[in-house]
Amino acid sequence: MSLSLEHLVGIEGLSADTLSGILDLAGHFKRVNQRKMKKVPALRGVMVVNFFVENSTRTRLSFETAEKRLSADTLNFSASTSSLKKGETLVDTIKNVQAMSPDIVVIRHWAAGAPQLLTRHIDSAVINAGDGWHEHPTQALLDMLTIREHKGSFEGKKVAIIGDITHSRVARSNIYGLTTMGADVHVAGPPTMLPAALEQFDVTAHARVEPAMEAADVIMMLRIQKERLGAALYPNDREYFRFFGLSRERLRLAKDDCIVMHPGPVNRGVELAPEVADGDSNVILQQVANGVAVRMAVLYLVAGGGAVAP
Repeated sequence: MSLSLEHLVGIEGLSADTLSGILDLAGHFKRVNQRKMKKVPALRGVMVVNFFVENSTRTRLSFETAEKRLSADTLNFSASTSSLKKGETLVDTIKNVQAMSPDIVVIRHWAAGAPQLLTRHIDSAVINAGDGWHEHPTQALLDMLTIREHKGSFEGKKVAIIGDITHSRVARSNIYGLTTMGADVHVAGPPTMLPAALEQFDVTAHARVEPAMEAADVIMMLRIQKERLGAALYPNDREYFRFFGLSRERLRLAKDDCIVMHPGPVNRGVELAPEVADGDSNVILQQVANGVAVRMAVLYLVAGGGAVAP
């Protein structure tokens, strides 16, 4: 299958064939990452700007690692020392970056829609590394790659996404991707953290975690987005864990081979009990490793590559 991406600003609207093609290509790059010599010349001469206006550890380091392994030239933008601090608008800043002729801009921004805005003002390919409450497409892709590696397929697999659904761009991108691939997606969280009209996303919503977790193939726990909460939407961390955290007892509700996922950073004792965070069911570090392969695939595709990497 021929595969191309002009930009990657979200999972919404991508077909099952496109998602499968990206995952297949990520599988190829994962094998590259397992070799002794991990570097390939696929993006030699391509300039990538990492334009991160919001804090990040895993996503930023993962993109930087992916770019280096593809032999790209990289520039890292620091918002704290940029002209944004002097009152320059995002559009003016990015137009000045565009004047330096980058091929790809990877953007993380606190404002939903920032990546889409960039696509209207610059000629570079744009990759969304997380925009506000909106989407985090590469996180969903790495989650999907991890699920496919453990479960073989998505069709009919029960995936429980638990926590702060309203403020989670990870949840939104995963819902788009997993439902497109045929998974049976269930979500649960405090009523204050469940968005209205969830039925339009083709998911089953629960006010309690137990029915969502029962017989689940995958449990994906979400971090509470405290930096996005305008007011306290739950009493305290202890109460949150009591009703919505993943304990060893709740994990027993799921299938014996259920995998436990988390996009990170993990708040131990809030979303996950320590024994679950360190248990055999958790695949969190595999998610991180898969993030490099997925981002290599996406970078390769938006740079003009096809379905098979050199």
